[in-house]
Amino acid sequence: MTYPSPQFEDKICPPEQLAERLAALPRPLVFTNGCFDILHRGHVTYLAQAAALGAGLVVAINTDASVKRLGKGDDRPINSQHNRAAVLAALESVALVTWFDTDTPAELIELVKPDVLVKGGDWTPDRIVGAAETLARGGKVHSIPFLFDTSTTATLQKIRESEGRA
Repeated sequence: MTYPSPQFEDKICPPEQLAERLAALPRPLVFTNGCFDILHRGHVTYLAQAAALGAGLVVAINTDASVKRLGKGDDRPINSQHNRAAVLAALESVALVTWFDTDTPAELIELVKPDVLVKGGDWTPDRIVGAAETLARGGKVHSIPFLFDTSTTATLQKIRESEGRA
């Protein structure tokens, strides 16, 4: 017996197809980005809160090479770009997942032209890439405070300590 691919796979969109896929998304459109390496409660809470600010949430993830350039550690990302995209796409709050290989998502943000640009509480609005352009278009920019003290880096540190290799 052959089983169909899960429907959430349809929410994964290569950047070169993004322009045509955006037209089908409901507005107002919300955009966020990040590594989302090991998905945890803080991530899913944040994404649900971001999605609630509009009608469709686009999540752009750093490619594996882009994550490595961020200096999070030699073994990062733990999960590959394609696996990270699939896990995010499976979330009800996410309308579309794409990726970027540059150091910032500035070009992608200009392509998407979100009505709402969102980052987590560790980013002040003045430091959010694309904030000035989004505001100039009449959009909104939000920095959502963290509700849970969780992080992939802290989780990995805890694992390393338990294995005696911190």
